[in-house]
Amino acid sequence: MHKRKKIFILDTNVILHDSSCIYNFDEHDIIVPIPVLEELDQFKKGSQSINHHAREFVRELDRLSAGKLFNGHMALGEGKGTLAIRLDKEMHEDLQLIFPDAEKKDHRILNIAYHISQKHKNHGVILVSKDVNLRMKARSVRLQAEDYTTDYVRDPNSLYPGFRLCENLPGEVLDKLCAPGGSLQSDDFTPEAPLCTNEYLVLRNGKKSALAIFAPDDKNQAGSIRRVEKATVYGISPRNAEQIFAVDALLDSRIKLVTLTGKAGTGKTLLALAAALESRSAYRQILLTRPLVSLSNKDIGFLPGDITAKIRPSMQPLYDNLAVISAQFPEKSEMAQRLRAMLDSDKLAIEPLAYIRGRSLVKMFMIVDEAQNLTPHEVKTIITRAGEGTKIVFTGDINQIDHPYLGIHSNGLRTLIDKMQGQKIYAHVDLRKGERSELADLASNIL
Repeated sequence: MHKRKKIFILDTNVILHDSSCIYNFDEHDIIVPIPVLEELDQFKKGSQSINHHAREFVRELDRLSAGKLFNGHMALGEGKGTLAIRLDKEMHEDLQLIFPDAEKKDHRILNIAYHISQKHKNHGVILVSKDVNLRMKARSVRLQAEDYTTDYVRDPNSLYPGFRLCENLPGEVLDKLCAPGGSLQSDDFTPEAPLCTNEYLVLRNGKKSALAIFAPDDKNQAGSIRRVEKATVYGISPRNAEQIFAVDALLDSRIKLVTLTGKAGTGKTLLALAAALESRSAYRQILLTRPLVSLSNKDIGFLPGDITAKIRPSMQPLYDNLAVISAQFPEKSEMAQRLRAMLDSDKLAIEPLAYIRGRSLVKMFMIVDEAQNLTPHEVKTIITRAGEGTKIVFTGDINQIDHPYLGIHSNGLRTLIDKMQGQKIYAHVDLRKGERSELADLASNIL
């Protein structure tokens, strides 16, 4: 049966999320309302990801039109549909009473989409927006509206935890693993489901238990299970199995990319920073960074004060973690003095993510905090900048997203975990137990 061709109408935020979005609608046609181009013009200047996407889309639009007038549709390529620009129209009589503010850009986009849907009733006309409110407005006037879901994870209801519990193992299996230099091969232990590369294990037999990892092995191409020991890093000692796994992944020079997820107080950033300091001699610099979630198209330049005053409030949680580590040592101790010297010499730097664009990330231990507020494109951009000898750690809570157009199933951290699991140089741990304080853990669980 012939597949009915649809018409997708794009909102501005879809383009700011993914400048290549016009090539992700298969054979269907795409319409960009003129108010969208007006909004893109406001985002062209700046160093953030949305500014990059605005510039890239406008350049691609110029290339497609090749100087021709927009008097019809532009072909997007073999197997693809067409792209067209649509100008404003008088507010449709069906919408005049519902949306009296006809000059509001959202209402202009909605009006254009509604006119198109009335003209092409035999087509499926769909408004695509990452703005939930605009989608609700569209549906209220019987106009189909969808989120842009191209970068959604495959199974939104299942987050790979990075570890599993295996119970009722034969005693001799645990004895073999716990022996000095002991490890398990594939014929020693057969789990219910295949193990993932760099997946951590809690192995139990009654009261006896051991922590382990399934990792690549030079002697065994299929990999082997080795025991994981508890390690203290720069005065910080892990308090539960997940934290022990996290420290193991952070210290393993074989693993170049680590993701740590968990609610507030589980120790994600603290452990990452402590492990970076513990292994500082292997890296040229330790860099702590986090995205600045801006309002509208305004960045931190709109805030009062000099650059230090502007970024300090957003970076304060990173300084707080540094203070926790520093508090483990007397003020005049060698470890405390070494920490201050690293800050003074810029061997340990704390900077906003937007300020590292163009930098060479060679032989660095880079910690990206609050990574759930990054788009998949931003995460890819960071990782593809990694040079030789660099390790990157992303930390975040996928249930606490501040970005207005990202969701639990579409943020960059979730996408990274979904696509990277099983890679030999990647490990992930979902930290589930809060260790900040009894009060903090109680509030996180029941409020």
